[in-house]
Amino acid sequence: MNSISCSVNTRLHQLFNSLEAQRHQLLDSVKNTPDRFNTSPGNNKWSLHQILAHLVSAEKLSVQYLRKKMQGIDQAKDSGLIETLKMVVLKISQRLPLKFNAPQPVVAFTITYTSLDELIAEWNASREALKNLLEEIRDDQTKRMIFKHPAVGKLNIIQALEFMKEHIAHHLPQVKRLLK
Repeated sequence: MNSISCSVNTRLHQLFNSLEAQRHQLLDSVKNTPDRFNTSPGNNKWSLHQILAHLVSAEKLSVQYLRKKMQGIDQAKDSGLIETLKMVVLKISQRLPLKFNAPQPVVAFTITYTSLDELIAEWNASREALKNLLEEIRDDQTKRMIFKHPAVGKLNIIQALEFMKEHIAHHLPQVKRLLK
């Protein structure tokens, strides 16, 4: 498992490690199902491949956006009560069995992988980029609003990691249904 250095903010360290454990658990559940990788349950429902590719694309775009915003992190405003409330709404929305259309940039950026191994390699690279980015964030920068969620707007890095975890959890029931 990928781990970040101890010099990273404790909360970021915990969130990253939790996100990594969640990702490994998800990948472990699908790694022995190559025959079902591209099988769609029909009716415009996603295959395992499409769900995982969506998660990889969303994360890659988030890391790219965070990397860009890191350049001006000292000028970014701190999050506050409004962002805390936005995060509560966002978490609730991810936990309810509601369907959302993926944001158009994520849809446009989502690629088709030739294999689960290729997808995992891409996700590993994205996660390594996230780890490296987190190692650059100082304690006094963790509340800076450097993440932009398509629905709720700007959030801080802790909230960004919390959303990434919620996003994966939101798609887990789909994965579990496909693995039955």
